[in-house]
Amino acid sequence: MFYVKQLEHEIVLEPQHFGPKLRATLVRLLKEQVEGLALATYGFVVNAIDVPEKEIQSGIIEYDTGNVVFTVKYTALLLRPFINEVLDAVVGQCNPLGFFAFCGPLRIFVSKHSMPEDMFHGFDAEQDAWISDDKEVVIAAGAGVRLKIKGRTVEQGNITAIATIKDNYLGLVDDGEAAAAAGAAGAAVDIL
Repeated sequence: MFYVKQLEHEIVLEPQHFGPKLRATLVRLLKEQVEGLALATYGFVVNAIDVPEKEIQSGIIEYDTGNVVFTVKYTALLLRPFINEVLDAVVGQCNPLGFFAFCGPLRIFVSKHSMPEDMFHGFDAEQDAWISDDKEVVIAAGAGVRLKIKGRTVEQGNITAIATIKDNYLGLVDDGEAAAAAGAAGAAVDIL
């Protein structure tokens, strides 16, 4: 899921940025350009952890524009879903075909065919939730679920995954009411 890797990125810098704070400008631009970016082979760049001074190479001048291209090597914290990985996510939206959950920037879809048998016909449009036959399990927006990644796709700089909650020890882990109650209690304390 999370791992650290050494990566490389090119930054084009206009001459107006040259000066005593050149390194700080390069680090700031690097963070702006790469954090949140989805790289096809590595996953989401969560954070540029370290940019060593010696890893910022001398720039190459573009003669037609006057801009300088710097190659910067940096250490990044990456988020990449692996097949058969079990992780916890928060449900964002339910619909008759399944539900979408999020684990940070990763969007995960769980189809109704990947849910336990007692939930296959359990979509309730009024509550916008998936409910088990015995009414004990209610998966709605804000609920925490434990799921297993079955596949992933990379398209247009975005990584999405499909998952299942059909195996043992998967499914609802938090109905979201505890977080809502804590938020309401915090709001009540703020008012007092």
